[in-house]
Amino acid sequence: MEIIAALQSAVMADLPDEGPSDAELDAIEIEMPLILAEVELLDVQISVMDRPFTDLSARRIRRARRRVLSARRDLTNLATFEVPGVAA
Repeated sequence: MEIIAALQSAVMADLPDEGPSDAELDAIEIEMPLILAEVELLDVQISVMDRPFTDLSARRIRRARRRVLSARRDLTNLATFEVPGVAA
């Protein structure tokens, strides 16, 4: 019986280890306010999971959701203009 073992160099393609391009980094930078707002909403949702739901909890979630919607609106409005490196 033969042992079949793949060599890592044969299995793994020669992928360049360059990282994201400048255009991709610019797109991430443009989307960063939305990303941060979504993370904040997730943090608020997680923080109220193991506690009794109060008016303060509801207010915190509403505020976080409004921040996400505001960031999405701003990003959508920005996308209507031509942004270098970002496909519309």
